[in-house]
Amino acid sequence: MCLPLSSQSERLNPKKAERKTCPKAEIIVRAVLHRHIQQDPSIPARLLRLHFHDCFTTGCDGSILIDSTDDNIAEKEAPPNFSLRGFEVIDDIKTELEKVCPGIVSCADILALATRDSVAFSGGFSYALRTGRRDGTVSRMADFHIPSPSITVSQALADFQSIKLDLVDLTTLLGAHSIGFCHCGFFIDRLYNFKGTGLPDHEMDSNLLNRLRQKCPASTLQNISIDPNIFMNEGTSTPFKLDQSFFKNVLDAKAILQLDQQLAFTNVTNKIVSRYVDRPKLFRKQFSQSMIKLGEVNVLTGKEGEIRHNCRRVNK
Repeated sequence: MCLPLSSQSERLNPKKAERKTCPKAEIIVRAVLHRHIQQDPSIPARLLRLHFHDCFTTGCDGSILIDSTDDNIAEKEAPPNFSLRGFEVIDDIKTELEKVCPGIVSCADILALATRDSVAFSGGFSYALRTGRRDGTVSRMADFHIPSPSITVSQALADFQSIKLDLVDLTTLLGAHSIGFCHCGFFIDRLYNFKGTGLPDHEMDSNLLNRLRQKCPASTLQNISIDPNIFMNEGTSTPFKLDQSFFKNVLDAKAILQLDQQLAFTNVTNKIVSRYVDRPKLFRKQFSQSMIKLGEVNVLTGKEGEIRHNCRRVNK
């Protein structure tokens, strides 16, 4: 059951809730999103990543959507964001909402709602989402930070704890890697020169290693312009379904990213992973809960920020 945007008691900051609402907002978001997914089934994965990158740096304020200007280099220009996609989906949703209720629904709320519906379209559980986020007015490349896919679980946990997420959230949200694509550049060191050894990562399944080497030749290291996309959850029969198959791959040494694979090698995360493999519904339930927590990281409410007219630039 989705909470309507017009439900004042469920807004992020009910005491400062705006009087104006947009009752049809969720219907519009879902309709436009569905149209895009019909054309490109990878859209849910793209929006999940976009939302995560937005929330992790300065909070869920839509600042990842802002374009650079002559006097400012925006967050989206940071190297980890070069492969972000899905901006056009948010643009289209914003355009439709502005026709019905101009100046009411923030870009931050649009991204959160579209991501929530992406989870549901991918087979996850839908979840009630509190709204009322305001849009940030600052987006600087220098401020951007995201955990690297090559760090340890303990290092990633420190990053997650900095935004008030815990080890369960970390393990669960990495389950988003059950859908979508990944560039070879994010893991190619595991295939050829892991940690400078001149050898592949011995923790990777040998069959997976051979398949990935065929798809990601060593020449990719010298020419990132030819860096191909491969499925994040390599070998699965459900590459666009948010399910427990990612965690099974973790236990079978078939995770592509180093951080993902490390989940199998710490006592607590191994237990969580094993539990999700045995109880798929538990994973989907916890994924929704962790997404709710992520979506409320350092939000702007009340008179903070603004409601952008165009998600790619701040209001004049």
